[in-house]
Amino acid sequence: MTKQAPMSTDSASALIDEKIAGLGDWRGERLSQLRELIRAAVPGVVEEWKWAVPVWSHHGIVCTGETYKKVVKMTFPKGASLADPSGLFNSSLEGKVRRAIDFHEGDKLDKKALTALFRAAAALNQS
Repeated sequence: MTKQAPMSTDSASALIDEKIAGLGDWRGERLSQLRELIRAAVPGVVEEWKWAVPVWSHHGIVCTGETYKKVVKMTFPKGASLADPSGLFNSSLEGKVRRAIDFHEGDKLDKKALTALFRAAAALNQS
């Protein structure tokens, strides 16, 4: 089996753009908002496309952005190791390593808490 060449950041960003545009509803808008928040929170964050979903990395995966029929899910692969004083994590709580946030239509974004969580996830990757 041959190893596939890594996708360029430009290609991954274009796929994320397509994903957002293709949703055409609140989920695309929410994913776009979350994308902008993580880009602002973590300078140098790299956009990737893995497992057919957007992935944001900085010295390792910070989080993924999955879309389902009724939720947009941000999964943090090392979420169980992150402090969550604002109680953002509301999914995958039973896992020993990862945590996720499910956003439903109409949910308000706590931009300050999300920014802190994105930064903490990036910092954890560097520790």
